[in-house]
Amino acid sequence: MAGVVLLALIGWRAIAQVEGDRGIPPIASTGDFEIGGITVNTMGKNATDARQNGWREAQRKAWGVLYARSNGGAEAPELPDSRIASMVSAVVVEEERIGPRRYVARLGVIFDRARAGEILGSVGGAQARSAPMLVVPVTFSGGVASLYETRTPWQRAWAEFRTAQSPIDYVRPSGSGYESLILNAGQMVRRSRSWWRVVLDEFGASSVVFPVARLERQYPGGPVKGTFTARFGPENDYLGSFTMTAESEEALPVMLARAAQRLDRIYANALAAGRLGVDDTLDMQEQALDPAVLEALARDLRQAAAPSAPSPSQAPQPAPSAGSSAGEGTSSPQPAPSTPAIANYTVQVATPDPAAFDGALSAIRSVPGVQSATVGSTAIGGTSVVRVGYAGDLSDLAASLSARGWRVTQGSGALSISR
Repeated sequence: MAGVVLLALIGWRAIAQVEGDRGIPPIASTGDFEIGGITVNTMGKNATDARQNGWREAQRKAWGVLYARSNGGAEAPELPDSRIASMVSAVVVEEERIGPRRYVARLGVIFDRARAGEILGSVGGAQARSAPMLVVPVTFSGGVASLYETRTPWQRAWAEFRTAQSPIDYVRPSGSGYESLILNAGQMVRRSRSWWRVVLDEFGASSVVFPVARLERQYPGGPVKGTFTARFGPENDYLGSFTMTAESEEALPVMLARAAQRLDRIYANALAAGRLGVDDTLDMQEQALDPAVLEALARDLRQAAAPSAPSPSQAPQPAPSAGSSAGEGTSSPQPAPSTPAIANYTVQVATPDPAAFDGALSAIRSVPGVQSATVGSTAIGGTSVVRVGYAGDLSDLAASLSARGWRVTQGSGALSISR
């Protein structure tokens, strides 16, 4: 009975880990212009009128900032509020306080690129973009590292970050479902290129960035100090860091949103400096040889195999007479050893964890005669499939793996191995 209860608890935890209340879908990345941090302090006949006045003032201020930014600091032309409002696609409330007849807020204004472009003209042009970068926003709070186990404010800050005007092509997982299993804070110290290649292929990315937030609360409800670090790549390379402080828990989301923008600038500067490239060791695909190189190798092999002209001292000798002894005369030529054909086999590997996956690949590739070993499918916690090109029989491959300490089961054209 106790065993049944234990199995039920294990199954419940496995289901809860995948289907828990987690995941924040990232907002759609568009090409619109966003101006944030606009402060307003307006009055009105009532709270609604004061708020409308504040939004109109924010739109006017944001239009001036956008025009100056797009035209080398030039002053924006005077436009009626209705014309500016027609270019605005959204107003983002960063912080607001509403009184009976007063409105104090910090707002962001998003302008439609097509409508604003009619006045701004050609702005920005085509900017260079990075390779797709998987975003892994790690939070350290209270001595605990977390990523997608629960919904965190740092995850939300990156999910709501608008990437349209960034030169970095961010790939932002939502963190729901199986994503919370294969992505966790421990990824920062993982060096396995095989594992990273599988993860990056799953999300269509070429490399990875780690925006890290370390939050320290002075006391409950008090200031929150944040130390933010920009790291990237499978080697967890350091790019830069800074600190910020939120006056209270209510101000924490605003601080995190600003921190995400500053980290984006660090990544953009690293890209411009050539430091945010793609690690060549992450490219695990087999490279085809140049046909010209193959032809040159074949020509050299043909020349080496062709018989050379005999020298005078090596002139053919007459054949021995029938009465000569068996030990006399020239020896008969020996046939050249034939090269075994390369056959393709399927190897099923029990991979309970990433270390077992890496060890199995290394063991297979170390077997003499193995010409290629490509991953067909990966199932951490299950059975992965490796396709092996081997110069020999399947039984020889099985014997070599068995000699390396693997339990081998041979089937029809396939092997199953485990530790």
